[in-house]
Amino acid sequence: MRQINESHVAVPGLAVVEVAAADDDTAFAVQELLGARWAIAPADHTTRAPGEPGVRLRCFLDLREEPDA
Repeated sequence: MRQINESHVAVPGLAVVEVAAADDDTAFAVQELLGARWAIAPADHTTRAPGEPGVRLRCFLDLREEPDA
């Protein structure tokens, strides 16, 4: 995954969330739960690290905004 840069967390209310899960379905389910509560820039794929279990997914939250209706 690319590094988190200053613009991702430039002001209070912005957050980067990295989900570690056993499989893609679980990771995307967590992202969906977050998206139901806050505005997010969702991930469209997970990543796998060689030799490490499970998958990772990173999404960006804006706690200042409600999700799209």
